[in-house]
This record gives sequence, structure tokens and C-alpha cells, in this order.
Amino acid sequence: MSPTPVLITTTGPDKPGVSSVLFAALTQQGVEVLDIEQVVIRGQLVLGVLVTVEDDPEGLQETVEQAMATVSMNVDVRIGSAIGSDPFAPSRRGSTHVLVLLGRPVTARAFTQVARRLAEVGANIDTIRSIADYPVTGLELYVSVAEDTPEADSELRTMLADVGARGGLDVSIERAGLSRRAKRLVVFDVDSTLIQGEVIEMLAAHAGVEPEVRKITDAAMRGELNFSESLIRRVSLLEGLPESVLDEVAEQIELTPGARTTVRTLKRLGFRCGVVSGGFTRIIDGLVTELGLDFAVANELEVVDGKLTGRIVGDIVDRAAKAETLKRYAAGYGIPLAQCVAVGDGANDIDMLTAAGMGIAFNAKPALREVADAALSYPYLDAVLFMLGVTRAEVEAADIADGLPLVRP
Repeated sequence: MSPTPVLITTTGPDKPGVSSVLFAALTQQGVEVLDIEQVVIRGQLVLGVLVTVEDDPEGLQETVEQAMATVSMNVDVRIGSAIGSDPFAPSRRGSTHVLVLLGRPVTARAFTQVARRLAEVGANIDTIRSIADYPVTGLELYVSVAEDTPEADSELRTMLADVGARGGLDVSIERAGLSRRAKRLVVFDVDSTLIQGEVIEMLAAHAGVEPEVRKITDAAMRGELNFSESLIRRVSLLEGLPESVLDEVAEQIELTPGARTTVRTLKRLGFRCGVVSGGFTRIIDGLVTELGLDFAVANELEVVDGKLTGRIVGDIVDRAAKAETLKRYAAGYGIPLAQCVAVGDGANDIDMLTAAGMGIAFNAKPALREVADAALSYPYLDAVLFMLGVTRAEVEAADIADGLPLVRP
């Protein structure tokens, strides 16, 4: 006589003892466990167990129902053909992709669009979990495509980018598997990424040339002007500025919300963290100390007799240099580029984000968003953590363990 499959689904308030009561009842019947899954949503438990029983499945059902009544839990028991699909079929192969959706909030309408478009390309949602409720709402979806080909991968990415843009969501997509959990190096741009605003514009304000500098900056960030040329032109407008202004501006810069949390958490996880900037070393040096960064590369302003000359010393850290710096430090640490993450906001970050295994555009210009693996449109840098699969609960638990206060509005 063939064993009979039985699917048991228990629901109700999450509390200690539910699993032990259920499995004590199953033990009495001598069942074999084929599959099990549990999820808790806002204190409500859903526990599903697929078993086989040699004889008397109805007796098993009665035993389970009586047992779960003692802990005031609802239970649904389905026997044999009532389960639906073949219970003895092999488990689904592992998920092919991982999606992260961020929104403020993630609306039902937006999620419906994502789910519908996934279905259209033959992708199945395997599991969903919440990864953040502050400062944005984050959901992580493991999905499987029917035909795991490069064409399907490209179609999925294009579709999700479109859904994200239309639905007001930030969407990232990566291949599932070990590579996603193997990231080890993160490189940040500085201006308008790790910090708020553009340092050269702050310097220009002291020199009374801020409008002229901002105009050149905007053109460069849009990719309309060669970065090296734009930097030379902007720095030339600072000629004669007292050297002391550099220290004044360094004290005035403000970190992007979530920057400390992001770097602190990444360092806990063993990441190497650094900055590669088209800005200036004199300003960035303080960030290295404050955040405990592993390295920093930026431009050096020439100073003579206590005044800026309007020139740069040495090679300019431009678009190509940023990518080369990422590669150099990755090689120095023995970290494959596939395990590197780059975060930036402008056209001069394109090569760096393209070289990294995961490129994240942070409140970026269109030219950068088009080549990035993920685009963040909310002004919170800790959203980078969520894109990497780190949850808000994990971040806060680690902070509390280190004696840091939990700060929420």
C-alpha cells in the first residue's frame, strides 16, 4: 500500500509551543516529513507541513485537529488528491533571481504591477520577506524564471526597470546564489552620495562664483561636458581663495542620512569600504577618520603662500580613474570585481558602476541610472544595505548589541 500524502496548514497568533504540539501529534502517527515552511507576519503564524502516512490519514487529521485546538490554533488538513499538485514531485529548483523593492510606501497597486509583469515573462514568485520598515518599506522577492537564459535575464531586468519607473518603486535585481552573499568591497562616490551637496560649490560660495561653478557642474553631471575639463574650469575660478577655507568647508559638510549606519554595518560584516571622488583630499580626509574608511582617493588642490592657485596637483580623478581605482583596490585586497559594489550619482561614476559586480545609482542622473543594477531615489543611504539583503531588524539588533541607541522619529 502506497503512503498517503497529507498537507497540514496551521494559522493563528504566533506563540511558544505551537510547533512542539503539532510535531508531538505527528510523532504519534509515525509520519514522514516531506516539506515544511513557516512565516510570521505581524505576529500571525502560518505553518505548513507536508507529510506522508502509511495508513489511516483520517485518524491523523483528527489527532492534529484535537492537538491544535489545545493551543487555540486553526488548522486545515488536506489528504491525497485534495492537496492539488503532485505532492511527490521534486521540490522546485532554487530561485534564479532576487528582487528588492523599496518604496515609501510600497502600495498594493505598485506590487500588483510587479507581480503581473513577472507572470507575463513566466517568472514565479517563490518567497517574499520584509527587509525594512524604516526609512522606507523594503520587500525581498526570490523568483524563478521558466527558462533561465541570458535573453530571459535581460527581459526580466528591462521589465522591472520599467515597472519601477512607472510604479514609484526602487527596484534591484540580482542573480540568486552564493555570489549575491559574497560581496566584500563597497566604494562610494562622495559629493551628493556619501555627503549632501557638492563641495566645490561650497568653496565657490566663499569665492563668490557659485552660479558659474554650478552651471559647469550640472553640465558635467549630465554627461554633456568632459569631467576633467569641467573640473579644471571650476577649480580655476577658486584662484586666490585662502587655504583656511578648505578647513571651514570640511567642518560644514553634512553626511547623507544613513551614511554612518551604512558604513558601520558594512564594516561589521567584514566589508572593505572606501571612497573614490572627483572632489578634494583636504575635505575627504576627515571622512576617512570619522567613518573608519579603509581608503580614499581624490584630487589635490594646489596651495601656494596660503592661497589656492586655481590648479590641481597630479592626475585628475575622472571617470576612467574612478573605475581603475576600484579595480586596483579590489586586486589589492584579493577581491573579485564580481564581489564589489559601487555607489554614485553622476555620469563620471558610469565606468566605476559598470566595473563593479553591483552598481547602485543613488539619486542619480539619467545617464547613470541607465547602466546601474539598482537605482535608489530616496535620500537615505542605508537603502544600500537593503539592496544587499541586509534587513533593518538586523541593523538595529547589531546597534543595540553594541550599546547604540535606537533612533527613529
